[in-house]
Amino acid sequence: MKTGRLEAFSDGVLAIVITIMVLEMKAPEDTTFKGLFSVAPIFISYLLSFIYLGIYWNNHHHLMQVTQKVNGSILWANLHLLFWLSLIPFTTSWIGEHENYYEALPVATYGFVLLMSAVAYFILERVLIKYHDDNYALSKLCTNGLKEYASLFLYILAIPLAYMYAWGAILCYIVVAFIWLVPERRLEALIEEDEA
Repeated sequence: MKTGRLEAFSDGVLAIVITIMVLEMKAPEDTTFKGLFSVAPIFISYLLSFIYLGIYWNNHHHLMQVTQKVNGSILWANLHLLFWLSLIPFTTSWIGEHENYYEALPVATYGFVLLMSAVAYFILERVLIKYHDDNYALSKLCTNGLKEYASLFLYILAIPLAYMYAWGAILCYIVVAFIWLVPERRLEALIEEDEA
């Protein structure tokens, strides 16, 4: 099978997930700056989640650029990733409402969903590598390096940290987002070589 339908479906799901997140944000009833500041926690959680979804969309796009074919296992691995990403609006809403930044369970649950999304992305990469030959760009890169291990470490650290210091956990999530803001440059270079 070609990758077109998988990529189009994934793009559609991520667009819906982002739409759901923005629809969860309600305008303040008060038309003053105080009213605007009252919804700041919801906006901040939305912004962080939007960045995460953008990172996943960007990296997924790069994966599909170097993938020529897919099979049933890849489709299921991709659905597994989309499942965890589709939970981000729920955790975003829960962490942002009613000043839940100080509540351990919403902060820890947000981290758990981010951790499972990372694990699902790793599984998708592994299944793609297994289905392609040794010349597959992802096989050559063996992308599981410092960024991947640092991210997993920070997620695993943040989940219990949420019960001691919720803002420390949130800081871990922000650091991971910054780590991944720049896509894998080696993969981009391989894509550019193939297009040249």
